[in-house]
Amino acid sequence: MTEHRPHGLWDSPITPAALAGGIRLRGPSWDDGGRTLGWFEGRGDRGVAVAVDLGDAASLRDISGDFLVRAGVGYGGGDFVLKNGYGWFVDHETQRIFRQGIDEDQVDPRAITPGFGEASSPAVSPDGNWIVYVHSYEEEDIVAIVDSSGKSWPQQLARGRDFYMQPTWSPRGDRLAWVEWDHPNMPWDGSQLRVAELSFSESSPPTIAASEVVAGGPEEAVLQPVFSSEGETLFYVSDRTGWGNVYEYDFATGGTQSITSGDAQYGTPAWGQGVGVFALLASGRIVATRQREGFASLVVIEGAKEPLDLDLGTDYASFENPVGSPVGERLAVIASGPTTAPRLLSIDLSADFPKVSTVRLSEPGGGFPAASLSLPVSVDWENSEGDKVHGLYYPPASERFFDKTPPPLVIFVHGGPTDHVDAGWRPQIQFLASRGYAVLAVNYRGSTGAERETMVALRGEWGVADVEDCRSGADAMASRGLADAARIAILGGSAGGYTVLRSLQVHPGYYRAGICFYGISNLFTLASDTHKFEARYLDSLVGALPEAADRYRERSPIFHAGDIVDPVALFQGTEDRVVPRDQS
Repeated sequence: MTEHRPHGLWDSPITPAALAGGIRLRGPSWDDGGRTLGWFEGRGDRGVAVAVDLGDAASLRDISGDFLVRAGVGYGGGDFVLKNGYGWFVDHETQRIFRQGIDEDQVDPRAITPGFGEASSPAVSPDGNWIVYVHSYEEEDIVAIVDSSGKSWPQQLARGRDFYMQPTWSPRGDRLAWVEWDHPNMPWDGSQLRVAELSFSESSPPTIAASEVVAGGPEEAVLQPVFSSEGETLFYVSDRTGWGNVYEYDFATGGTQSITSGDAQYGTPAWGQGVGVFALLASGRIVATRQREGFASLVVIEGAKEPLDLDLGTDYASFENPVGSPVGERLAVIASGPTTAPRLLSIDLSADFPKVSTVRLSEPGGGFPAASLSLPVSVDWENSEGDKVHGLYYPPASERFFDKTPPPLVIFVHGGPTDHVDAGWRPQIQFLASRGYAVLAVNYRGSTGAERETMVALRGEWGVADVEDCRSGADAMASRGLADAARIAILGGSAGGYTVLRSLQVHPGYYRAGICFYGISNLFTLASDTHKFEARYLDSLVGALPEAADRYRERSPIFHAGDIVDPVALFQGTEDRVVPRDQS
C-alpha cells in the first residue's frame, strides 16, 4: 500500500551514507593477449590500478600496491595502461611512472621515470622498449620518451605547444600521433592532431624525423587518435561539421573520410587525458558512443554500412571509455543508466547478439528499490530569445508515498560549463527525487552533447545565457504542471555553483533556496588563481582581461552579495586547486 505524504517529506532508502560508498571506475585497458583487463578504481581518496584474468574472477587484484594512482596533468586521466604483461601507472604523490608485472606474485612496482613535474598517459611501444607520455613541469608541457626499464633519463620528444594529450603508437612503432593545442583555446574550442615519423638509432631513444598536422584547427576540436591494425590509417573524432564524428585519415593518399555522420553527437569535451568515445575491434569494426538528447547508445560501424545499434536492453544510457580487445571481438566499456550505477562491462560481439558480462560493479545502485528511482524524460522549451533549450526532467519517485499536487522543483546545473547532463547514474538527483522533489537537469547554452553551435553560444555570455536558460526551464516546468511555481530551488557545483549564485543575484525572490558546491563568486580571482589548463578559459566565456574588466565585475556575485535575498547553502573543499576556498 502506498501512503499520501506531501512532496519533500518522503522517507527514502537512498541515504547519504549509501551514496558515499562504492568505487569510481575509469580507463579500462586490455593486455596484448586479450584475456587480462585492467582499469583504474577510485576508493574514497585512494586511486588503485586493478587487473583481472577474465577467465578467472578470483584473479582480480590490485597491482599498484600501496601507491596512490592518479595522473597529474590537468584534471588527470591517463592514469594506467596494460601492455606486454605489465601494468604501467602514475603515482599520485611523486608523479613517477611505475611498472608492475600483472602475473607476478609479489606486488613490488618498479619506478621508470624520475620524480619531478607531473605525468599522464603512458603509452608503451609495440616492441615494449619505449614509453611516451605527457609531462608537465613548471607550466611547460611536453611529449617525453623513456626506455621501459627506467635505466635512462627521459628525453623531450615534442615541445612548443601549450598542451599535449593522448600520445599513441602505430602498430609498427614507426609513427606517433597526439593531440595538441594552445592558449587561449580549450581542447574543445580548437585543437590539432599531429602525426610524427620516427627515426631510430641503436644508442638513443627514437626522435622525430618529420611531423605534420592531419586534422584540427582553431575552430575545430579533435580527440582520441587510434591507428588501424596495420597502421595504414588513423581514426579520430572531429567536430568540423558542427557535430562530433569519427573520421579516418589515410597515410598513403592523405585523404580523410567520415565514418559517422548525421545529427548525433559522437564526441565529448576532453576534460581529462584519458577521454575516449569509440573503440577499434580486432576485425576492424568500430564501436562508438552516440548521444541524442541526453541518452547514449553503442553503435557498431562496419565499412560503409549504416551504424547498427547494439541491443543492451534498457538499463544503460551512458557509456565511457570503450576500448577494443586486441584479440577477438570483445569490447570493454563503463556503462550506467538512470537506475543503474556505473559498471565495467565486457561485451563479446563475435556472435549475432552481444554477450554482456559484468566485470566490476561500482555500487551502490543495484540495492535500491526500482520504484524509488526516477526515470528521466527528455524535455525542451524556449528561452527568452526563442531558442530551444534541452533538459532531463526527473519526476518524484517512491515505492511508499505519493502526492498528486505539483511537486517542488530543483534546477540541477551541471559544471564545466562546457559539459552536459546525460541519463547516466546521477546519485544527487535520485537522492532528491526519492524524497519527493522533481529535478530538471538543464543543458543550457554552452553545453555539449549536441551540435557545436550550442556549445559556442556561451562565448562571452557566461553568467547571462546559462542563468536565463535555467529560469526559462523552471518557468516551463511550472506552466506544464510539472512543478510548483512557488517552490523552486537551484543546485550546482563549480561552474554550476557560479550559475546558482548568479541566478540568486539576477532573480532575487524567484528561487526559494540555492545550494552551491565549490562555486565561483569572483571571476577576477578565478582568472588569476586557477590551474594552467583553465587559466585562459574565461577569455572565451566572459572576455579577455583587462579589456573586459567591467564585465567581470558585473558578473561576479561577490560584488553584488547584497542583491541575494534568498537562502543559500555553500559547500567548499579546503584543498580545491581549481576553485580555491576563498571563492566561498
